[in-house]
Amino acid sequence: MSQSTSAAATPTAPPAGVKARQQAMWASGDFAVIGTTLQIVGEMLAEAADVNGGERVLDVAAGNGNATLAAARRFAQVTSTDYVPALLDRGKARAEADRLAVTFQEADAEALPFADASFDKVLSTYGVMFAPDHAQSARELLRVCTPGGKIGLACWTPAGFIGEVFRTTAKHVPPMAGVASPLLWGTDAHLAMLFAGASRIESTKRLFNFRYESPEHFLEMFRNYYGPTHKAFAGLPPEGQAALEADLLALLHRTNVSATAFVGPAEYLETVITK
Repeated sequence: MSQSTSAAATPTAPPAGVKARQQAMWASGDFAVIGTTLQIVGEMLAEAADVNGGERVLDVAAGNGNATLAAARRFAQVTSTDYVPALLDRGKARAEADRLAVTFQEADAEALPFADASFDKVLSTYGVMFAPDHAQSARELLRVCTPGGKIGLACWTPAGFIGEVFRTTAKHVPPMAGVASPLLWGTDAHLAMLFAGASRIESTKRLFNFRYESPEHFLEMFRNYYGPTHKAFAGLPPEGQAALEADLLALLHRTNVSATAFVGPAEYLETVITK
């Protein structure tokens, strides 16, 4: 879907200290265990953004490198960034295993350490959407992108499965105060506001199927390895953990479309922004 952009009010900056708390959240558990299952999203985003050999590509909030590896497989000159060093280490190990040339650099999505117009393509899969200052992150993505270059994003939608997981969790553990929902990045209206200076925004709703052995297996993996879920359980007393577990399992069983395992269709917004 194509849409024109229009000016809108700038979102309020989040309160001090939020970034450190978020960084600690993503450093907890081991997101790479979950992240590797999402590789196909990086491949699809690289195709949507038309990543080509020789192009300078930046992966922002790269995690363990799904979009990074996808771009490197297309012989682009890739720089992979995240503010959690352990995740960059996991991405580096994956790149080395596949003999892919990638530069890894610790960086904050809200203050990218690169000159203006440094990259032909700027990508992020389920990454930059979690930076607390949405407007500042969007400005940085635009700043480091070349004129006529493209920004490719994959962001969970509010109405999708991950949105339901977050809402269910929020009934037991309130989200950080003063921080806009990351799920806003999965809406056309919010992206139009954030990227009002872009020449074109094209968005397509897609489905990613989470595939696990069972609903219980999905919950076990997310509870142990996915930062937001891991932290939510860790912050509750035993009775609170039991209540959250029961509500999440009810959601998982309701969502499951498989009779023999767990298959959870999760909607996300794939967006290509032309600067």
